Amino acid sequence: MDVISVIRTKRDRGELSDEQIDWVIDAYTRGAVADEQMSSLAMAILLNGMNRKEIARWTAAMIASGERMDFSSLSRPTADKHSTGGVGDKITLPLAPLVAACGAAVPQLSGRGLGHTGGTLDKLEAIPGWRALLSNEEMLNVLDGVGSVICAAGDGLAPADKKLYALRDVTGTVEAIPLIASSIMSKKIAEGTGSLVLDVKVGTGAFMKNLDDARELASTMVELGTDSGVRTVALLTDMSTPLGLTAGNALEVRESVEVLAGGGPADVVELTLALAREMLDAAGLTDADPAKALADGSAMDVWRRMIAAQGGDPDAELPVARERHVVTAPTSGVLTRLDAYDIGVAAWRLGAGRARKEDVVQAGAGVELHVRPGAAVVAGQPLLTLHTDTPSRFEYALQSLEAAYDIAPAGTGFSPGAIVLDRIG
Repeated sequence: MDVISVIRTKRDRGELSDEQIDWVIDAYTRGAVADEQMSSLAMAILLNGMNRKEIARWTAAMIASGERMDFSSLSRPTADKHSTGGVGDKITLPLAPLVAACGAAVPQLSGRGLGHTGGTLDKLEAIPGWRALLSNEEMLNVLDGVGSVICAAGDGLAPADKKLYALRDVTGTVEAIPLIASSIMSKKIAEGTGSLVLDVKVGTGAFMKNLDDARELASTMVELGTDSGVRTVALLTDMSTPLGLTAGNALEVRESVEVLAGGGPADVVELTLALAREMLDAAGLTDADPAKALADGSAMDVWRRMIAAQGGDPDAELPVARERHVVTAPTSGVLTRLDAYDIGVAAWRLGAGRARKEDVVQAGAGVELHVRPGAAVVAGQPLLTLHTDTPSRFEYALQSLEAAYDIAPAGTGFSPGAIVLDRIG
């Protein structure tokens, strides 16, 4: 077997055999296939796709590259959630402790920023002392004692995906549906959770720009999970506008704590509760009331214990960027559009994301939203505040915001769209 023949097969729109898939995943994991060769294959997959048989085998090969976890010793049913990534998508932070407060165990394996979308681990690392890297034993202990854990996948869990995930970020192949599906599901199946809820984002700020592509991805992942014995359901949710009022690491942690304290933006609260109900239902905890757990402070209690169990100080001051720049409304009227992608790119350029897999993110960088679509605005009032430690980044970030919003004349009717667009599974 050689990598050139594998690349040529997919380049020429052929079907990869089981043997080709098993070999190339194993060889890439061992370092026998170079990054530039795997990036060529990833691009061929992006352009020409994979059928269900190929995706299933690719996912199985990713799982086989490492170990599988076992949570059967826990007294609680396990439920996990995964988002395909969006702008301002801090939902995991309040969601994991909320579902744990309702009786489930939540083994949340999360990732870092990918392109213009933020990473859960990057956000939580803004908390002084918090550790993303836990051993399997540490993860199980936190899960058993607290009920929820958010951490990085260990080196032994689908190591092929860890290499390929970073490569996709810097080679323009993030959007390949087969690679997204296999990346997500290989980790989740190997993780050993009993049930899984997928949050598949749709819109300008998501990797899936339209409902048809999002349904294809969601259906593919639900099939992979179901075939592997994991109770799997997917919600398609809107990502045309950023979630909440912040996009950035420490900024989003602050907003998540507000939600856990019983406040926070209405859209973040709504989606957190919708996903919590799906997770609890999939785990068989149909009598639990996540709204009550959010209101009575029990979710906040779990959050504080979870952060402390991973070395963080839940009372510590979060990092603040050294520099700020305010974007004001050029005219009066009604804000009718605030583009998620443009906001995400601005946050990325300010230092909240990475252009290369080796880059270090700025904890305090990002974009703060002062209004959301539907709000009346007056010329000169603040629309956005940009945060960064590096003032030279402002000009580059502002370029991405030139067409990021629309202001219509006062009196223009506006109806916000639904957050949850569809359900599959």
